Amino acid sequence: MKKWISFPKSAGEYSKQAHCDLPAGTYEREMGKEGFFGPACHFHHRHPPTGWASFEGPLHPHAFDLNELAVTSPSPWDAHLLFSNNDARIRFWQCQDAMTHLARNADGDELLFIHEGAGDLYCDWGHMSYRDGDYIVLPRGTMWRLAPTSPTELLLVEATQSSYQLPEKGMVGPHAIFDPAVLETPQINDAFRAQQGDQTWQVKVKRAGQMSTITYPFNPLDTTGWHGDLVACKVNWRDIRPLMSHRYHLPPSAHTTFVARNFVICTFAPRPIESDPGALKVPFYHNNDDYDELIFYHRGNFFSRDNIKPGMVTLHPNGFTHGPHPKAFEAGMKATRTETDEVAVMIDSRFPLEINEAAHTVEWPGYVDSWKPKK
Repeated sequence: MKKWISFPKSAGEYSKQAHCDLPAGTYEREMGKEGFFGPACHFHHRHPPTGWASFEGPLHPHAFDLNELAVTSPSPWDAHLLFSNNDARIRFWQCQDAMTHLARNADGDELLFIHEGAGDLYCDWGHMSYRDGDYIVLPRGTMWRLAPTSPTELLLVEATQSSYQLPEKGMVGPHAIFDPAVLETPQINDAFRAQQGDQTWQVKVKRAGQMSTITYPFNPLDTTGWHGDLVACKVNWRDIRPLMSHRYHLPPSAHTTFVARNFVICTFAPRPIESDPGALKVPFYHNNDDYDELIFYHRGNFFSRDNIKPGMVTLHPNGFTHGPHPKAFEAGMKATRTETDEVAVMIDSRFPLEINEAAHTVEWPGYVDSWKPKK
């Protein structure tokens, strides 16, 4: 258990409650430890903490338009590698046709987030359909393939040398956010049995970053039954019921969907906006001092961002102070909206994410200037 140098103190003019009833004419900035879980201090500033006139150096934020990526081949191993570190590999893949081989990741669990499209997934445990907005968790070593019924675009997040787990939900109980009962698992059904046979199949396996191909004179997805407590599963964002407080803007960590070694995955789903007159209506300004924050924008109008559309990604490196764009902050102060309609996937990484070449080719270089005060 950590013993922080932590004791409540205060000075000057300040609010009694974080993110609420700010002193008139001030802007709140949170500086904390452990990504909203550790001790924190809330500063009140006369000017927006993001109101810079210029920004130079490698700390600046990034935005990428994945809609501009070239179409890849029908194999997840050819997906665009966008961001990576020792704990995660984040790829983007366009799968238009049924895979003609099986994939198997021996380096870690694989998470698929379906951005567009629909179809069928076949794996060791059986068959299940998928649609846009699905998260599909494939345990390390799973053999799998997709057979799209409509062109599919998806984010793939490898938990390198680790596993995906559900977050601890504490005092709100295990059925909050989403009940584990909504998790769907593959079935040994007619569709699964129909694809079995003695045709030649290849399994392309990634191990330690290197590829191997194993050829069988039959389809190795020939399971006739199984039992145990390790299984592929899926959940759709539409089944997620966000934690809410009408009097207090909750931190992103309240929306955690999965946890892995040194990173978490959070889901921002539609919810009512805070209604209390004194509560912030948009995300608070804060420092990313312990985590890189990467957000993939899936659907809707992103109420804290300007000029961001579905299929884009933003990356805020740790150490970078950020918060809502000026237009979003003004709209929030005027309480012009009563609910959000955004859907986004956030990956908070304890260690810096490397930006790979594929991401650089679709970067929006002007993103850092989008916080500048409008003249």
